[in-house]
Amino acid sequence: MDWEKNIVTDASGIRDLLAGTRTIAVLGIKTEAQASAPAFYVPKYLHSAGFQVIPVPVYYPEVSQILGQTVYRKLSDIPIEVDLVNVFRRSQDVQPHLDDILAKKPKAVWLQSGIRNDAVAEILAREDIKVVQDRCLMVEHRYL
Repeated sequence: MDWEKNIVTDASGIRDLLAGTRTIAVLGIKTEAQASAPAFYVPKYLHSAGFQVIPVPVYYPEVSQILGQTVYRKLSDIPIEVDLVNVFRRSQDVQPHLDDILAKKPKAVWLQSGIRNDAVAEILAREDIKVVQDRCLMVEHRYL
């Protein structure tokens, strides 16, 4: 299998990916109390742009809702299909979430600006999951 086709790096690939995206799980989302953090205002933008945003925070165990949506502790706990997992974790902290991502089997995984993990990207791509690395989903959505 030509897994490298699942590594999305160009505008047309991103456009196609976003055209098929309705449901976005945000791994590492922050809460309203951290409104100035990209891990909050990017998902807030996506929500306002009409995407269904499902919060999956890593911290904040007391929080049950973010952006008015039910919080899930693991991607695999989300009871519906997820088109895209938007990841707000440091590059070295993506690997521990790999099994959970694979269990959920989203169509795509998007690592935000500054986040790159080529080993994880290859594993996901080999499982026929599209991967975008080191790009801001909000910036790309606005641009396209």
